[in-house]
Amino acid sequence: MSSVRVLVGTKKGAFILSSDGRRQKWQVSGPHFAGWEIYHMKGSPADPNRIYASQTSGWFGQIIQRSNDGGKSWEQPGTPPGEPTTTPEGFPKGESNKFVYDTSPGTGRPLTTHQLFDGTQHPWEFKRVWHIEPSLSDPDVAYAGVEDAAIFRTTDGARTWHEQPGLRGHESGPKWQPGAGGMGLHTILLDPKNAGRMFVAISAAGCFRTDDGGASWRPINRGLVSTYLPEPTPEVGHCVHRIAMHPSRPNTLFMQLHWNVMRSDDAGESWRKVSGNLPSDFGFPIAVHAHEPETIFVVPILSDSLHYPPEGKLRVYRSRVGGNEWEPLTRGLPQSDCYVNVLRSAMSTDRLDPCGVYVGTTGGQVYASADGGDTWSPIVRDLPAVLSVEAQTLA
Repeated sequence: MSSVRVLVGTKKGAFILSSDGRRQKWQVSGPHFAGWEIYHMKGSPADPNRIYASQTSGWFGQIIQRSNDGGKSWEQPGTPPGEPTTTPEGFPKGESNKFVYDTSPGTGRPLTTHQLFDGTQHPWEFKRVWHIEPSLSDPDVAYAGVEDAAIFRTTDGARTWHEQPGLRGHESGPKWQPGAGGMGLHTILLDPKNAGRMFVAISAAGCFRTDDGGASWRPINRGLVSTYLPEPTPEVGHCVHRIAMHPSRPNTLFMQLHWNVMRSDDAGESWRKVSGNLPSDFGFPIAVHAHEPETIFVVPILSDSLHYPPEGKLRVYRSRVGGNEWEPLTRGLPQSDCYVNVLRSAMSTDRLDPCGVYVGTTGGQVYASADGGDTWSPIVRDLPAVLSVEAQTLA
């Protein structure tokens, strides 16, 4: 029987939740890296035992951890056994999982600075890894989306990382500005049908696509409207919270924008609004059902200033028709006095049948549905605030 691992990153460590295919009883392992912020963990599709984790501390900087045994043990690649973990130059110091930055001029500007709309300059600064996306075919290859927004690649299992400078060197780069949570590259999608194509989302610049493996990038934001901007339809400058796709239809993308749920059916060339009858079209995560490409899930919250569910009721909303028509999923979720949030990386689906859906909250609860969202139950309560949830399906 197939089984599932749920990789949970929190403000104070990582937790691994494991169950068989029935997903009724769960084992909890953790905290791993207790006391550290774990912004994201993700397993390799090419090796069920390989997991990468982004470990961050305001005191000690950024570390990438790797497990080769499904999370039972961890190592910082490149650090000799028994030596303390270190952080490479800029994006850690020392020689272990070293990050190499391209500081050559981009298209008309140094890659080490960003320019604000008011004309002032500020230095590009590495702060943390928001997202790790392992290759679909090689467990030693992975991509890292970081803050300030940039994308890196490793080909040696996280020992060394090299920036793909075409993104940060794009001519629109001087116009990028941080969202409320920073200028993070928080989502990376790999096209399973086109090895050269990737999509990324940046807060608050928008979405970008490469068709040549990261050498060059272009913005794909036509149709997005951000009424809070001086010009509501800029080429870049939109605060995209999350994008998602179904692997069988990589040209169809779904987006949770700062306001509005959006859809594209042409690989991001154009977008249209599909918020429909949602009680609020503000939220952070969006996810796609494993077996139904037109079934999507969002978690609305009240607004950009009130980060909690409408009426104090935690409701996941499901559309079975790709948007516009939505139904609230409430059975097993708290329906009174609930004022938690679900962050952009804190919802995931597994590949079992029926499809499992997982939601982590800033209150430290992780809720699971083993029937595509119809019913929910808490896997675990009272964790630190949940930053990310990734379901890893095991054969």
